[in-house]
Amino acid sequence: MTKTTTEVKVLVVDDEPQIVRALRINLSVHGYEVITAATGADALRAAADEHPDVVLLDLGLPDVDGIEVLAGLRGWTSVPVIVLSARTGSADKVEAFDAGADDYVTKPFGMGELLARLRAAVRRGAAVTSDSVVVTASLSIDLAAKKVIKDGDTVRLTPTEWGILEMLLRNNGKLVGRRDLLREVWGPSHESETQYLRVYMAQLRRKLEVDPSHPKHLLTEAGMGYRFQR
Repeated sequence: MTKTTTEVKVLVVDDEPQIVRALRINLSVHGYEVITAATGADALRAAADEHPDVVLLDLGLPDVDGIEVLAGLRGWTSVPVIVLSARTGSADKVEAFDAGADDYVTKPFGMGELLARLRAAVRRGAAVTSDSVVVTASLSIDLAAKKVIKDGDTVRLTPTEWGILEMLLRNNGKLVGRRDLLREVWGPSHESETQYLRVYMAQLRRKLEVDPSHPKHLLTEAGMGYRFQR
């Protein structure tokens, strides 16, 4: 079911104070909850902590290019992303869409048009998140509520364990590379430290698998990475 605007959380990522202020005022007036970030690093952190329903993303950020932020988001979430950018070239738009943008609005923009695009993005996001519960014979995993039930009992996961599981579930059935997991959960400086993954995957299997020594869901692809299989 589509959320009302009072339930919709929007993450605004822009380093221009005037634009952030204008967006905060206008979106708040229309009932949206607004979170802001001025850098790419803050944006990724806010997305992970706050779980926004839509992201409005500027490409010209002071620390990293917005395309990198978009790629980082797409590593673990399908949240709708509307790019807001002064870049008007077709190549810039193609690059953004290839990286996973849902829409592209050039600056300056009219608030009426942006609100219409925002409503459309919320509708698309609602269709995606309706499948946020993954169910197997013994497990029920609710991505939105961050809740795991195994054979009727709640399973408590650490934030790191949840981060790994969530990324695998967002790529349900697909191989997720070790470096991608390490970069997403621990950060870029830990990409080569695969021992972390082995330890945490063993912990997850003990908590989630019926027979941890013969896992059915948390599968290892030797030398490559991991996948979640229903």
